[in-house]
Amino acid sequence: MTPQSGTADSAKARLILLTLAAGQFLMALDSSVMNVSIATVAQDLGTTVTGVQGAITAYTLVMAMFMIPGGKVGAIIGRKRAFLIGCAIYGCGSLTTAVAPNLTVLLIGWSFLEGIGASLILPAIVALVAGNFAPERRPAAYGLVAAAGAIAIALGPLIGGVATTYFSWRWVFAGEVVIVLGILLLARRVTDAPVDERHRIDLVGTVLSALGLGAFVYGVLRSDEWGWFQPKPDAPAWLGISLVVWLMLAGILLVWLFLRWEAHLVAQRKEPLVDPALLQNRQLTGGLTMFFFQYLVQMGVFFVVPLYLSVALGLSALETGTRLLPLSLTLLAAAVLIPKLLPDVSPRRVVRIGILALLAGTVTLMAALDADAGAEVVTFPLLLVGLGMGALASQLGSVTVSAVPDEQSAEVGGVQNAVTNLGASIGTALAGSILIAALTTSFLTTIEQNPAVPAAVTSQASVELESGVPFLSDAQVETALREAGTSPEITQAALDANAAARLDGLRAALAILALSALLALFFTGRIPATQPGSGKE
Repeated sequence: MTPQSGTADSAKARLILLTLAAGQFLMALDSSVMNVSIATVAQDLGTTVTGVQGAITAYTLVMAMFMIPGGKVGAIIGRKRAFLIGCAIYGCGSLTTAVAPNLTVLLIGWSFLEGIGASLILPAIVALVAGNFAPERRPAAYGLVAAAGAIAIALGPLIGGVATTYFSWRWVFAGEVVIVLGILLLARRVTDAPVDERHRIDLVGTVLSALGLGAFVYGVLRSDEWGWFQPKPDAPAWLGISLVVWLMLAGILLVWLFLRWEAHLVAQRKEPLVDPALLQNRQLTGGLTMFFFQYLVQMGVFFVVPLYLSVALGLSALETGTRLLPLSLTLLAAAVLIPKLLPDVSPRRVVRIGILALLAGTVTLMAALDADAGAEVVTFPLLLVGLGMGALASQLGSVTVSAVPDEQSAEVGGVQNAVTNLGASIGTALAGSILIAALTTSFLTTIEQNPAVPAAVTSQASVELESGVPFLSDAQVETALREAGTSPEITQAALDANAAARLDGLRAALAILALSALLALFFTGRIPATQPGSGKE
């Protein structure tokens, strides 16, 4: 593959970059845009909130299962063709979702078709950036593409809030169809190397990797509902242990079998789905590890901050989305300006600064949360988090792809997106479960220590809230207690306990994210100290 072939002139390069960034933006948008509209979607389709949340879970699950095979398909039929086919499938899924009359059709369009489309598009984007930009230009290109995805996640609540408030949630998916058509038109300029070898798909490896990643991610996604280890009331369990543990263990075992099978194919001189030798590449595994931690912290922050703004402070979806904009500004600035102004900077140094910025942002936000704090307290921490995300985005894509020959870029794309999907799932689940656990402990402790609350009420609350105290606004708590006919004293005690417990839960979730960022620093030594193609050792 000749990277320089796609950079004959800057106008064409910008158009190619716009096309690929639009694809990344579109893939990330679905992860956040509908979170503010779940109740509206459920009512419109005549289903439950749980049903719509299940569709979101299924979308994540389909992507996780087929991301690695999707990367191999790109190597077989060509990266550009895989990208175009993926966009077409995704567009059909968006159109189906936009006109869905019930939950079943929503699952087909959103969860299945869009998930399959994304599993073809995302690995292809990684390979196409490598194929269209010379090594020295890849950090900037990967930075912009990654920034487009992160900005989509930040803008998702705002876009979803505007659509739901003034139009309909269906317009979001109709708009995605229009974007897909634009991408298909622009993609004609994207250069792709011809498929000069006869590749084959490893069916056994495909099944093992899909089942392994699917089981693990499904277990993680169910942790909030079932419990990480101790099963929650009425949750499935085996030998007294939550089914989450068994699903994660089964997933790890299947992934181990997958790697053993791939090693067997290599020994037989047959083509594997993923060459196990890739995982012995120090630079590649270093980049993948950083991707994992970045998305873990990133999605955890995107889970916690909107909860604080929309539930604790009672901001609307529009106001919540607006408060997330500072993150987008520093994210885009760092992703664009670092490669442009410091083209020869050490990737390892930038990654370390990015991780430290994520750490500083989460710690600052944790310290700023207070009962009297307003929405303005998130601004400076989000600027730091955006700076960290932008710094990481400006380097990591180039680090992973430059670690292997260009012809393996599609495989790297599949593994990379599987890792980021895994990190995002764990980050959201971990932040959510820690938040609820801390919230429950704080709420029940405060109620027990309040002399205005009778012992009988305290005992009843402990039993009924055994599975966890829900994250509720003051208005929701007051309404529920009024309907239950509780006295004004108990209602006020519950409101005070809930307000304090919410902050304790949010701080605990941010603490685990800060700890994750700190842990990531120990793995930055695997990131190279010089830029790819610099010629330095």
